[in-house]
Amino acid sequence: YYIAQGIGIVAMAMNIFSYQMKSKKGIIAMQFFGTMLFSVSFFMLGAITGGFLNFIGMLRSALFLCDGKINAKHPVWFVMLEASYMVSYILAFLVFGKEPTAVNFVLEFLPIVGMTATTVSFRMSEGRHIRALGLVSSPSWLIYNIFNRALGGSICEIVSLVSIVVGIMRYDVKRKNEVEN
Repeated sequence: YYIAQGIGIVAMAMNIFSYQMKSKKGIIAMQFFGTMLFSVSFFMLGAITGGFLNFIGMLRSALFLCDGKINAKHPVWFVMLEASYMVSYILAFLVFGKEPTAVNFVLEFLPIVGMTATTVSFRMSEGRHIRALGLVSSPSWLIYNIFNRALGGSICEIVSLVSIVVGIMRYDVKRKNEVEN
């Protein structure tokens, strides 16, 4: 339990720092390592959907880091990622024994909302889009993390929300004001 929480805290630091990167590639690279560690942490905590989704998120980050060599924005990739998110959701109930209650159906779906927002943002060309869609992703993951007692993940999303707002103020609002003046 404590090792899983420690791994989650290291992952948290990487994800929080990612929003302070200026470029899209910098944000995605930092999130690659964060999602890798979060995947391990979630599996260790028994949060299967979170573990699978973060593993897929790591693959998604690698895909978008190679966007110059392959067309990561091609709709086929988007469909494949979304399908893999849904398979993870279904597996949590059918294979890994998540109790099929109304609350669990919603709680296990929240990270899919977050993953979808991030996937859409990665398809955009500017860091500001990633930050803006982070305002959808982080609250979804925050609720999931709280219910799964993922300390690193919960702190990550709270601090990420603050970091996203700071990044928006530093890069997006400041740049918009400079352009207008």
